[in-house]
Amino acid sequence: MSLITYLHVTLRARLAELAGDRGDSPVPTAVIIFGLVTVALAVTAAALTAANGWMDAIPGPGDAD
Repeated sequence: MSLITYLHVTLRARLAELAGDRGDSPVPTAVIIFGLVTVALAVTAAALTAANGWMDAIPGPGDAD
């Protein structure tokens, strides 16, 4: 087999592989990312609320008996 024939067959095989399955639509991926961001914001807000409550419970210098 000559080199040109080999390169031609290899190139056509590679292009056939690339033209096949293009993967999933970007819409489900975007929906999943939006859901993860929403959950991350909720967890961050809950942690901030808990930290602020904990910091407010610490007595200050003028709160001593």
